[in-house]
This record gives sequence, C-alpha cells and structure tokens, in this order.
Amino acid sequence: MSLSEIKTRIQKAEELAGRTAGSTRLIAVSKVQPDTRVQAVLEQGHRLFGENKVQEAEGKWPAFKEQFADVKVHLIGPLQTNKVKNAVALFDAIHAVDRPKLARKLAAEIQAQGKSPDMFIQINTGEEPQKAGVMPADADVFIKECRDLDLPIIGLMVIPPVDEEASLHFALLRKIAQRNGLTDLSMGMSSDFERAIALGATHVRVGSAIFGARTY
Repeated sequence: MSLSEIKTRIQKAEELAGRTAGSTRLIAVSKVQPDTRVQAVLEQGHRLFGENKVQEAEGKWPAFKEQFADVKVHLIGPLQTNKVKNAVALFDAIHAVDRPKLARKLAAEIQAQGKSPDMFIQINTGEEPQKAGVMPADADVFIKECRDLDLPIIGLMVIPPVDEEASLHFALLRKIAQRNGLTDLSMGMSSDFERAIALGATHVRVGSAIFGARTY
C-alpha cells in the first residue's frame, strides 16, 4: 500500500465520521526502516515521522532534517530516563510519558534546554502488566501531576491489546481526555486507524503499510 492510498483512506474516514478534513495527522512510523525507504517518503512530501528508539533516531534524523527543514519527528516508543536529555533535544513530540520519575526528569530537562516538545501521556487501557502506560484509574491524578510540573501535555496515547476490540480502548482514551480538557489523541495503527479516526484520533501511527515490511 502506498502513502497516497493511506492518506486517501484517512480522508474518507474523516468524511464518514463527520470530522474536519485534515484534522487527523499521519505519523509515518519509520523505525527499523532503511534510509532509502524513508528518503522516498520524504521526497513524496510527507514530513511527520515516528521512531521507537532514541539511539536509532539520532543516527537517522539529523541528516534528514538538514535536507528537509520542515520535518517533524515524534518518539512513539518507551523512553528510559537516561535517554531524556537526548530525547528532548531531538524530538518534536514524545508520546510515552507514563510514570512520575520520567515526568520529573522531562520537566527538569525542558528547563535546562529551553526546548519543549509536545507531550502525550500513555494510558494502559487494557491494564496489561507487560505494557507501559498509566492505569486508567490513575490517569486523572497523573495528568494533574504532569501539569503541576508545567509539562506541555497536549493529549493521550494508547496501544490497545491485540486480542481485544480496539474501538473500546479508543473510546476509553477519548473519555479520559475529554474530562481532563485534553484535545489530542494518538491512537490507531495500520490495522485499525479508521476506527480510531471515527472516535476522534488526531494522530494515527502507520508504518509497514507505507514503507513495506520491516527487516529486523
């Protein structure tokens, strides 16, 4: 499937949901993709990308950002506290704020660098023990803690359990966001982004459907 086909599907999903055209941003997930494939997508005019690991992004994006000045890169994978300094320096948004220690470290680094990436809090809507994210019952308190630290929290992120109906988790994320006055929802991937758009996604994360299968 091509980039243009994905964008067409996003537009149709917005229309069906009665959403404003262009209200959903496509994050092209370029993790583990060779530079040639990323270059091809950049040359088609796409400018918003997602990476899972700080170190991989550091080896890829500084050069691309010199070549394509308006590129934005979001960290969509888990963030270790020892990588916070590099993450704040490199990324335009961080989608995986998920624990108080990380929030405090991010707040300190933002003050030190004077640079402020947008932040999403990851919610573990499926309450899966192996997965990162704040439990739904703790979300309101954690959102307040992050705001008290002056973190630029703009929205929430979710990765639903693979064996459950994703729409239930998208609806829960939207409910948590609405009651906390948050406008942005990072939810929906290659297999379910249309359902996410129907439930208010502002950012969808699509990788292999754009770039082709990953080779690890």
